[in-house]
Amino acid sequence: MRISAFRKAHFNAAHRLHNPNWSAEKNQQVFGLCNNANYHGHNYELEVKVTGEVDPETGYLIDLKLLKDLIFEEVEARFDHKNLNLDVEDFKQLNPTAEHICFVIWQRLRSRLDQKFELSIRLYETPRNYVEYPA
Repeated sequence: MRISAFRKAHFNAAHRLHNPNWSAEKNQQVFGLCNNANYHGHNYELEVKVTGEVDPETGYLIDLKLLKDLIFEEVEARFDHKNLNLDVEDFKQLNPTAEHICFVIWQRLRSRLDQKFELSIRLYETPRNYVEYPA
């Protein structure tokens, strides 16, 4: 039986959208308020989707406690109450857009999750704005 399981998580983080190769004017034009030199924050909501075959012995697709622990270690402990630009190595050279944050989360979880599972990440930056990888 093929099925998907979901786990939600939450983290708060600050960031600044900025391209160091552009002028201050171009950064302001493209990123607007999100280019604030003093940063700004979001209450991110995360949905992790794991898809695969149910184990006939356990009846589980995946032990959700295991998934919860992976999300905590790879996302919440690394990103929560951090300035993504300054405090998180993943974004030292990567503009922390919602798209990039989503992809980084996918990479971190993918590297720890059994390859038999498909993985999808949905990240809400606001209740109305979200991204998903893979699309």
